[in-house]
Amino acid sequence: MKVVGKQRNSRMCFVCGMDNPLGMRAQFYNMEDGSVMTIFRYGEEHQSFPQRVHGGLSATMLDELGLRALWAQEGEEVMGVTMSMAVKYRKPVPYREELVGKGILVKASSKFATMRTEIYDRKGILLVSADLRYIKLDTEQIAENVNAHEEMCYLIEDEVREIVL
Repeated sequence: MKVVGKQRNSRMCFVCGMDNPLGMRAQFYNMEDGSVMTIFRYGEEHQSFPQRVHGGLSATMLDELGLRALWAQEGEEVMGVTMSMAVKYRKPVPYREELVGKGILVKASSKFATMRTEIYDRKGILLVSADLRYIKLDTEQIAENVNAHEEMCYLIEDEVREIVL
């Protein structure tokens, strides 16, 4: 599927923060079908048991994909927080392997949004998925004295023009 745009990365977010020494530094792409996708990999330090990623870290990526899916449709100015997330673990998520995350906005109103997010292996096998519900909030309602534009300060150009599952 073709990439139509790229989303910004933050300074310190665990998933997308470029200055976070413990973070994953994942990058997110707006796709031609209105979804968002990322190509990423977990490290050995993200395991719960040998050969598999901790389920909470899989859920962390699914949660990030939720907001990113909202941004793919409504723009990066829209902020929100997770109200609920139902995760379905289907297969063990491996570390040290390239994975693909995908999120899509299912439904949105002026105050709420529902997203579906998924993580696949490079063979296209669905490993874990989530249905999320977000409440849209102004930045000031989420954290005091934070400038979202200063935090989301990196737009990293690359050669990714298509992502194939």
